Amino acid sequence: MTGTKPGKALASRFVAGDTLDEAVPVAAGLNSDGFEVSLDLLGEEVHDTQSALAATDEYLECLDRIDFDDLDANISIKPTQLGLAIDEGLAAEAIERLATRAAEVGTTVTIDMEDSQYTEPTVRLYEKAQAEHGNLGIALQSYLHRTPDDLSRLLPLAGHIRLCKGAYVEPPEIAHTAKSDVDAAYVTQLEELMTAEHTVPAIATHDLSLVNRARALAADRVGPFEFQMLYGVRTDLQRELVEEGFPLRVYLPFGSQWYPYLTRRLAERPSNALFFARAALGR
Repeated sequence: MTGTKPGKALASRFVAGDTLDEAVPVAAGLNSDGFEVSLDLLGEEVHDTQSALAATDEYLECLDRIDFDDLDANISIKPTQLGLAIDEGLAAEAIERLATRAAEVGTTVTIDMEDSQYTEPTVRLYEKAQAEHGNLGIALQSYLHRTPDDLSRLLPLAGHIRLCKGAYVEPPEIAHTAKSDVDAAYVTQLEELMTAEHTVPAIATHDLSLVNRARALAADRVGPFEFQMLYGVRTDLQRELVEEGFPLRVYLPFGSQWYPYLTRRLAERPSNALFFARAALGR
């Protein structure tokens, strides 16, 4: 799939290219249209130190390009791509380097959340780096039963928190599995997040009912916040929010390892399956 013309046509809707050089002009174009950007190098759960170090270097290059090209952008990183599956200390060293460079550039680092086996070490990595640098954020997944406690634990750190529903298949003892329960958990956590004084909420959803709930809460929001949406998903809604004056950051993935990312996007939003089928047939 990744080597076919239809596969690459499909990827181009949701991925900004195979290389950073391809992603930068896409990011610049989004900036011109009023969007902020979060650059995400695709790939996760590496099991050799060399690959983890290489990913760290690529993210450092992202930060250099944000600086050189004057992009309104930050980076989103996955701890397992930086070595967490090998050694937590390796990932911690990588995040230390990235947070330091991001501070020099004047931007931030968001630590993505992966499947539940990595939730606790990811939270620990964020706590340590944010306490030392103060320019980080973290993603929390509303469907996990532990998230309310994580939210209370992390709000005092005054970073930014990206609240999403969650994209990994988890058992019922770890996560809500019914959509209604996930949505209810999201609303409860969103309401708490939007009242936090020192934390920047990043509302990461394409669900219109949840977006509208956030719109309503924004009327009483004193501090900054932003919406976050995926590149290529609900672009009509993205433009509508920006036209209404809401800050919106587009999560912009790039890299050759796009197939796992794409299959998760299709699982999250089944309506994208029609586009997938048409691309696979070359139409």
